[in-house]
Amino acid sequence: MATLGIPSNTIAVLQKYNFNFQKKFGQNFLIEPRVLERIMDAAQISKQDCVVEVGPGIGTMTQYLAERAGQVVAVEIDRALLPILEETLAGYDNVEVINADILKVDLNRLVQEKNGGRPVKVVANLPYYITTPIIMGLFESRLPLESITIMVQKEVADRMQVGPGTKDYGALSLAVQFYAKPEIVANVPPNCFIPRPNVGSAVIRLTRHSEPPVRVSDEKWMFSLIRASFNQRRKTLVNGLSNAPGLGLSREQVREALAQMGLSETVRGETFTLEQFALLSELLRG
Repeated sequence: MATLGIPSNTIAVLQKYNFNFQKKFGQNFLIEPRVLERIMDAAQISKQDCVVEVGPGIGTMTQYLAERAGQVVAVEIDRALLPILEETLAGYDNVEVINADILKVDLNRLVQEKNGGRPVKVVANLPYYITTPIIMGLFESRLPLESITIMVQKEVADRMQVGPGTKDYGALSLAVQFYAKPEIVANVPPNCFIPRPNVGSAVIRLTRHSEPPVRVSDEKWMFSLIRASFNQRRKTLVNGLSNAPGLGLSREQVREALAQMGLSETVRGETFTLEQFALLSELLRG
């Protein structure tokens, strides 16, 4: 089968199957071999690896993964792509395509069945509208995971790796950095895709921490605090947290916790490190 990283081969396949891009699935297919090679190198794929690919599309990156990995499990939501994948991946006996929504798949069971519960690597060219739920779903499912190497919107990649006090810093930065070490490995312009997206993209590798950088007795509670802190960026933590529905905190409780941390009651969430949120979370949980 012809390599799909070459644009003319991608176009030929799409025309043969009369394929229509589905806006609702955020489909943009990669057509730049050098970027595909960069993704493989960043993910450090070897024959020892079982790789889960999210959204294989017509199989462009899947072909590269199949060449390098021991096993590839590709999860594709769009039924219309199944006959195309059957053709483009016909030459590989180490690939399995599953027609499902990644947000509804029992990933732990999948990893148990396909890789005996050993850690997998996730590689994906993600639909931009659903990037955050997929990444958080992968981390929160407690999946045995070595790393996630993904193509995302450039601004989302930036958001994942910035620290306190920057304009892009927010709940996503903290959540990603709680679970993994983020590193942007390539910036990718719109002309590397069919159809061309309106924004620049980036490949980011998230290497799973063996131990989270902070210890908290209730992660869910900490992340509720973090989300409430950034829901109203301009507000002080005292206002943001005491006004947040569902937290049940009074201004007095928040003031007191901040005083115990030696901080003024005018501080804002965007200046807080993950360590500070962890400490605040423990103080307010009591």
